[in-house]
Amino acid sequence: MTSDATFATPLSPDTPGTPDAPDAPDVPDAPAAPGATAWAVVPERIDTPDAIALRRAYYAEVAGRYWKRPATEAEIDRGLADDPDDGLVPPTGRFVVGRLAGEALACGGIRLLDPRTVELTRVYVDPRARGAGGGAALLAALEEAGRALGAERVRLDTRSDLVEARALYARHGYREIPAYNSGPYAEHWFEKPLV
Repeated sequence: MTSDATFATPLSPDTPGTPDAPDAPDVPDAPAAPGATAWAVVPERIDTPDAIALRRAYYAEVAGRYWKRPATEAEIDRGLADDPDDGLVPPTGRFVVGRLAGEALACGGIRLLDPRTVELTRVYVDPRARGAGGGAALLAALEEAGRALGAERVRLDTRSDLVEARALYARHGYREIPAYNSGPYAEHWFEKPLV
């Protein structure tokens, strides 16, 4: 599942980076089977090997889905450079990695837009783990991190083709709102109260 909001937008090779970008697809979260291993979602620096691999996978998926072809390694490098994740570190944000049975298979971030608002971004679940509750686990951890930053609401933007991500947000209390940014790939905007 990739989700929401601003991330290295799936840019064409000649398009300059923009701060707001779409997310990739997500599948519905299924209830965990009895005895299933729970997700462990914890804060992690954006420069660890697992965080880097997950951020690259996120960008590859959102860009590839937008372009309707796989993104090249050079395009991924360029996209990540054009839209760095430096806002996802304290004190302005947080980045989390989700592990299932000890394997890093999900990530997401939040960043402050203003003292009362955080923006959800880079939400991604590896295709091998979709449907196992990773999206819900990421949202819960990121919403809690937003509260810890003092935010009263969380927002995000996403694209029309990311139907699964939009369904995930709706299931977890996010409501569509008018546009709060003008990102070239933003087509839907969501918000959820955190108080």
